Amino acid sequence: MLSCKPSMLKVLVVDDHELTRFSLKLAFSRQDNIELVGLASNGKEAIEMVRRYHPDVIVLDLQMPIMDGWSASTQIKDIEPNTQIIAYSSLEDMKYDEDSSTDSLDAFCQKDTATPELIALVRELGKRAINH
Repeated sequence: MLSCKPSMLKVLVVDDHELTRFSLKLAFSRQDNIELVGLASNGKEAIEMVRRYHPDVIVLDLQMPIMDGWSASTQIKDIEPNTQIIAYSSLEDMKYDEDSSTDSLDAFCQKDTATPELIALVRELGKRAINH
């Protein structure tokens, strides 16, 4: 049966700071058609959650212990090529590390970006992921 109801956008948040994860959890939980499928504190946990939940969009911190966002993003794209990854960082300049490849990142968002802007970016990238 066809439905006019928009599909739920599955989002995964990955950040080593508990307060950031909690804040984003609150922000996303108040949004229509966004389902927060998981919270991870490092890249290794993120990869496990990608295999389990197949998120459409990942808000991914770049600097984390155990496995950073750079390494995780490459492995995530190998598992789920259509998943859209937002690099969510406090780094000032995305030239950050000349040795790091940004091919696996779909967007960049500073951590001081207003929450409505981040949510709009998640929705925009989510449309891309769902339409692939």
